[in-house]
Amino acid sequence: MLNRDGVIYVAGHNGMVGSAIVRKLVSSGYTNLLTADRFDLDLADQQSVFSFLGRHKPDYVVIAAAKVGGILANNTYRAEFIYENLVIETNLIHGSWLAGVRNLLFLGSSCIYPKQAPQPMPESCLLTGELEYTNEPYAIAKIAGIKLCESYNLQYGTNYLSVMPTNLYGPNDNFDLEKSHVLPAMLRKFHLGKCLMEGDWESLRKDFDRRPVDGLRGDASESDLLSVLARYGVAIDPAGAEAPVPVTVTLWGSGTPRREFLYSDDLADACVFIMENVRFADTFEKGSREVRNTQINIGSGKDLSIRDLAETVMRVVGFRGGVAFDATKPDGTPRKLQNVDRLAQLGWHHTVELEEGISRMYRFYAS
Repeated sequence: MLNRDGVIYVAGHNGMVGSAIVRKLVSSGYTNLLTADRFDLDLADQQSVFSFLGRHKPDYVVIAAAKVGGILANNTYRAEFIYENLVIETNLIHGSWLAGVRNLLFLGSSCIYPKQAPQPMPESCLLTGELEYTNEPYAIAKIAGIKLCESYNLQYGTNYLSVMPTNLYGPNDNFDLEKSHVLPAMLRKFHLGKCLMEGDWESLRKDFDRRPVDGLRGDASESDLLSVLARYGVAIDPAGAEAPVPVTVTLWGSGTPRREFLYSDDLADACVFIMENVRFADTFEKGSREVRNTQINIGSGKDLSIRDLAETVMRVVGFRGGVAFDATKPDGTPRKLQNVDRLAQLGWHHTVELEEGISRMYRFYAS
């Protein structure tokens, strides 16, 4: 449990999730926070991690560090996703135990559940079916993290909790057109499409300067910028303004899969709530002969289709061009809606609705 004056180490504090957790801890009065940039601490280096934890001996460790990405990145860099995530979590969990850390929060992902899981997905459906192929390596790494936490708790009496957030979005997200998740990639594509629709080359070049695409920055030629945009599904019609739809944004898949989304500040609020109020013994029935599925789902309990999500993002961004779906590209899991009854019974509910959250995210992106 959290100690108001204790040292709380947040691994991955610069990322979307970690930065949100840091903001929430600070606003809740926890100021004795420990962080380390990747240049100061390589989480893949076991000896460095063990040494860091042994030297600082934090009272609580939060593992928000991970290699993450969307369908394309997960399916392309399969070895990196399983190896790097396994190394990071094993170093931090075992290193925490060696350093005498009794309390830890491990953040996983809803992709741990079977591809054909019952909807909404309860914690109890873990390991009851085949995983979705495109993110199987990442999912296996996260499942290993859950089992590490359960095993250390059962053998050593620690309080290592696992939480499984649904699809997240918010400030400090990754907007890389190849490696990001669906919502930030979609938001950026519609923003760039809007720039093209309005002939706003200044804003488009500014976007490329801040976040280069395939090595191209804003000083590239118009033809090169248009070429790389078309490669990622943001295409201008050769007829220009005379075309019925001057700019079309093409998204992966059929648009029919359903997804649940949670704003990063809501996730941070849930994590701090769990850190303050939940112990490992609260995650399973007392007297159980077998202890498993102790992870806690975190989500909104609501989902929508990717097509409906696209319409919402278009509305927020103000993109008035066309949208198309490339059904030759993978859809991923048909539906991913988490059952959040366990967390609701513990007393937590989300507060930021999707369109408001996307509006906040776009203000951050465009600022």
